[in-house]
Amino acid sequence: VEAYLSSHFSGFPNGVPPPGLYHRILKEIEVPLLTAALAATRGNQIRAADLLGLNRNTLRKKIRDLDIQVYRSGG
Repeated sequence: VEAYLSSHFSGFPNGVPPPGLYHRILKEIEVPLLTAALAATRGNQIRAADLLGLNRNTLRKKIRDLDIQVYRSGG
């Protein structure tokens, strides 16, 4: 992540991106992060929320708002 951010910053004049960086970076990383947590927990939203340190209702809202497909697998 640090290497990505350093590379991202270096692409702008004076090494400083325009305002709003925090929300742009969150937007880029949030879906892959939530998807990875759900995959690691085989779609178990309660376990994924615990893994991420989120309230389960917060995770469910993010899944809905970001239109993330949740696939549950047994085992």
